[in-house]
Amino acid sequence: MLFVAEPMLGAEEKSAISEVIDGGWITMGPRVRAFEQAFAALHGVPDCVAVNSCTAALHLALKALEIGPGDEVLLPSLTFVATANSVLYVGAKPVFVDIESVERPLMSLSDAESKCTSRTRAVMLMHYAGYLSDRNAWANFAARKGLLLIEDTAHAIGVDEVGKYGDAAAFSFYGNKNMTTAEGGAVFAKDPVVLARVRQMRGHGMTSDTIQRLGNRSSHYDVTMLGFNYRMDDLRAAIGLAQLKYLRDWNHRRKALTRLYREGLAATCAAVCVPFATDDMSANHIMPVVLPLDVDRDEIAGLLRDAGIQTTVHYPPVHQLSYYRTRQRGRRLQKTESFARREITLPLHARMKDSQVEYVVASLARALNEAGQCPKSRRSPAALIESGASSMLASP
Repeated sequence: MLFVAEPMLGAEEKSAISEVIDGGWITMGPRVRAFEQAFAALHGVPDCVAVNSCTAALHLALKALEIGPGDEVLLPSLTFVATANSVLYVGAKPVFVDIESVERPLMSLSDAESKCTSRTRAVMLMHYAGYLSDRNAWANFAARKGLLLIEDTAHAIGVDEVGKYGDAAAFSFYGNKNMTTAEGGAVFAKDPVVLARVRQMRGHGMTSDTIQRLGNRSSHYDVTMLGFNYRMDDLRAAIGLAQLKYLRDWNHRRKALTRLYREGLAATCAAVCVPFATDDMSANHIMPVVLPLDVDRDEIAGLLRDAGIQTTVHYPPVHQLSYYRTRQRGRRLQKTESFARREITLPLHARMKDSQVEYVVASLARALNEAGQCPKSRRSPAALIESGASSMLASP
């Protein structure tokens, strides 16, 4: 099976974990701090706080910025549910905003403007598929409205501008991301006071952590705020340090594979829409495509699976999930819903070969041709397979 995502793990990660185990300190310790410094340096910011998930990162960012009951947060519905859940965790209300278009499925500035109220405290961007929102436009919007600006950067690790849009940013190191620590996340914050608050809250609000007390003559500590058990451990940080060295190269490979997808789909089935523009700034985290109208997506996914190709959907709109649908009855986001009905995510990861991309493109075009939905092909799927992907037919 050719998977949608696959982590890049090998001998260096195994060695890094072994060193931690041999050293005897496996909880939050010196490697976590080294990882924080390296990850911050890679993105050109002074510091960051590593935590155990992006969900924790979002929660802590909102909490540290003192967003809470009575506040509203503007955010896209086209995202993973954790984005909205984190708003509920602090007692605030998520207000779902439509996307710009099927071709550019990022949160719409005009729709956000229309949904601002006197209770709106923040806007949370989500860089869908790794493509960055318009930094200047959103920064100006937040400044004009007096709003906090937060980035959900789960898809956009390693892009130069990411994490610098506004007041805070949350990253993900989950196993399907461009780099991984298995589970993990990180927080950036513009204000050092806010970042210090995040750092303390991740460990139950304690004024010192275990490794700090080990280096001091006194083992006393206090708890001065409500905190959480959101710490990263040295085992995961060691994996992260090994991964960081290759992140730029892996992102470059993802960009090349995405370009190959675009070229192949344009040549083989122009009826398939590939969102965003070729030169848009992106980490190329996933490969979403939009199928033609009236195509049975489940049928296409089944045909691709028969060809040994996994697909998935990014995402079922959060406002249509049962829990949120019952909380906000009657909410409609037409562009988001249209995109979500037709989107299918194709495999994209740094282990992929060019020939595997060609095989996926050919298999998708063949499936659509069988459904009578790919009339604009300039080359037949069979011709594409013969020319570039015949070796992948048996085991993609």
